[in-house]
Amino acid sequence: MPKIKPSKGAPYARILGVGGYRPTRVVPNEVILEKIDSSDEWIRSRSGIETRHWANAEETVAAMSVEASGKAIADAGIAAEQIGAVIVSTVTHFKQTPAVATEIADKLGTAKAAAFDISAGCAGFGYGLTLAKGMIVEGSAEYVLVIGVERLSDLTDLEDRATAFLFGDGAGAVVVGPSTEPGIGPTVWGSEGDKSETIKQTVPWTDYREVEVERFPAITQEGQAVFRWAVFEMAKVAKEALDAAGLSPDELDVFIPHQANERIIDSMVKTLKLPESVTVARDVRTTGNTSAASIPLAMERLLATGEAKSGDTALVIGFGAGLVYAATVVTLP
Repeated sequence: MPKIKPSKGAPYARILGVGGYRPTRVVPNEVILEKIDSSDEWIRSRSGIETRHWANAEETVAAMSVEASGKAIADAGIAAEQIGAVIVSTVTHFKQTPAVATEIADKLGTAKAAAFDISAGCAGFGYGLTLAKGMIVEGSAEYVLVIGVERLSDLTDLEDRATAFLFGDGAGAVVVGPSTEPGIGPTVWGSEGDKSETIKQTVPWTDYREVEVERFPAITQEGQAVFRWAVFEMAKVAKEALDAAGLSPDELDVFIPHQANERIIDSMVKTLKLPESVTVARDVRTTGNTSAASIPLAMERLLATGEAKSGDTALVIGFGAGLVYAATVVTLP
């Protein structure tokens, strides 16, 4: 049999540029309180969230992605035509097919880049980053655009006291490209499907075929179960990612966890025994939980504000519905 020639990829990959887009409408807790029996103090103490952004009709999943991606491409210093693949992580693109990634690739002006969507909830950015790294090292693309984007306001039950205040909208994007030294560490990822009922959509779309559904599907979760899992199990995963990268907590510059809840973030920092010198992303306060978009949005804000700088070593970890998770160490662009 003929021998297959080996792929000719780069020795390593790294993040070269980052961009974000937050919808123009800022929604304070007071708006949420119009529908639920709670208080601003309770919401802040339980989640850390003060405001979130909600998209308008023009700020579609594709439109927000294009805005964030344009910034990431410019930040990376390349042209859209050089993008070889577009990976979009989202659970709020409501067309089963075609993938929204194809629309985004076209609007950005890529040269017929490979394009596909993935559904990995709040861990989706980490999944996409890992796929992009593999493509570049394998040689199937020189530059890969990874997008996390959500319009979670479309899947929020504003009368559900447990979740109404949590979710926001937005898009974050990074360009991953070749590197002469490691810029994305080994990924520690996995799933625990036996816990899939803890975060889920209330009813499947197919229910609309059989009966008239009284309320639009929404995301629901078992808050305490998710909290315990995130705090205890995800701290272990984060430590595994550090070990896989050959680093100790003292060698970290930045910690960028999924922006689910500030209490979860604080607990993970304590469990990991991160020194005070480590900058911790707390974008959740003003952006809320944006699922797949939360890590790149937090990364973009830290760099924009100067709280983190190019070349810093950052631990990133996403976790959520599935239950799924992904953690790795990266060099910031």
